[in-house]
Amino acid sequence: MPKTYPELQLDALRELANIGSGTAATALSSMLGRPVDISVPAALALPLADAVEAAGTPDAVVTAVVLPLVGDLDAIALLLFAPEDAAAMCGLLGVDVDSEMGLSALAEIGNILGSAYIGALTKMTNLALEPQPPETATDMLGAIVSSVLAAGAAETDIALLLDSELTVEGAECSLSFMLAPGREGVAEILARLGLEG
Repeated sequence: MPKTYPELQLDALRELANIGSGTAATALSSMLGRPVDISVPAALALPLADAVEAAGTPDAVVTAVVLPLVGDLDAIALLLFAPEDAAAMCGLLGVDVDSEMGLSALAEIGNILGSAYIGALTKMTNLALEPQPPETATDMLGAIVSSVLAAGAAETDIALLLDSELTVEGAECSLSFMLAPGREGVAEILARLGLEG
């Protein structure tokens, strides 16, 4: 039976998401050379199957930026862009989403955003976590999440899902940030925040 988390613990995870989004907005703003605002309307700790469903329809095509994490926790961070959001982000950089440059640009955006979220997590928990080089993949959401998690975080049963909304000088864009820590990873994060279950 998957573990459920009380509201106080979920509030702490939401606060991590909000701090990470502020850092991410600043970093992305520097890259794009224009103001960026990121809000996190939803932060959830869910069983993996539910996290996939909450991120979107399993057969919806998405572009994912995958950031393996090493250090005090083994984890995988996934940033998921719907096709229109991936195109919007690439358009802001003047590159075509379907080109090699487009995928490279998305990987760098994912690296910046993912590293900002992870940086907030490490600062608040004192966990040592180091993102590895990003990889991109375009496929159905269910296939991406299944293959990524099977490859690197098969020992987990819980994922943290942070839905993020970006506004770049009036251009709306959304993404989902999913963190899948290894077994006991969420418990370790909460313990570091003084919120053991």
